Amino acid sequence: MIAILFALIAFVGWGTADIFGGFVARKIGGYSSAVLSYVLSIILATLYIPFALQELNNITLSTIIWLLILTPIGVIPLITLYEGIKVGNASLNGTIAGSFGGLVVILSVIFLGEKISSVQIVSILIILAGLILSSLDFKTLKAKQFLTDKGIPYAIISLITWGIYFTFVKIPIRDIGWFWPAYLSWWGFPIVLIFMKMKSIKLIFPKDGKLIKLMLVNGLLLTAALFAYNLAASKGQTAIVAPIASSYPALFAVLAYFVFKDRLSKQQIIGVIVTLFGIISLSLMS
Repeated sequence: MIAILFALIAFVGWGTADIFGGFVARKIGGYSSAVLSYVLSIILATLYIPFALQELNNITLSTIIWLLILTPIGVIPLITLYEGIKVGNASLNGTIAGSFGGLVVILSVIFLGEKISSVQIVSILIILAGLILSSLDFKTLKAKQFLTDKGIPYAIISLITWGIYFTFVKIPIRDIGWFWPAYLSWWGFPIVLIFMKMKSIKLIFPKDGKLIKLMLVNGLLLTAALFAYNLAASKGQTAIVAPIASSYPALFAVLAYFVFKDRLSKQQIIGVIVTLFGIISLSLMS
């Protein structure tokens, strides 16, 4: 049950962080917001290093290799998601990318040897259905967009790379605990800077005091959410933890209604309810 609790913390952390991150991204751009969030997370997490040094005693060559592979993989989906949203439908591509929890379930069962019951599978499918309903606006989409939208290839890359990262990060977590895999993943931010340089995207720093405060809150929430996810993965099955944590867009939809005054359609309301029902049923069955 402790794993479910931390998964729910990640769910709340990511969903809430997107609200504050949204304010910042609208002013300085998504890439600048992401890079500064990475750097802020590193600064915040560095304070914990003295308490985590002993965990490095268990590091192996295999652990190092996994970390070297996973760090860039963890950064790629952010870039491809932004590019997909830039050239395609934001709702469609965001939903595709955000469905990585389903892929994590499949990969965890195949490669990590995790086992889930038929009841848990049904609960996971309910969560994914709720996620799609709460995030995707079917009324504004034409049927052919599902095949022709230029952002879909980028969204699929985000889906796959996030799925791979959040599945296999379990391996280094087993060796060196929940802290180091998260901390080291943020050091992949130079990859984003290189991409920005290639695309001639300027790194913009917030100058407004209110915006800086929002960025700090966003960084705190993102740091807490990733730590919570890793803690959840260290305590329980990734196949159970990932669907709960990755369904945070449903929470974002509700919060955006109150903060940004975004309209909630009947479909979205149903999606949020379905998602919460799936999370509750999966929690009770795990």
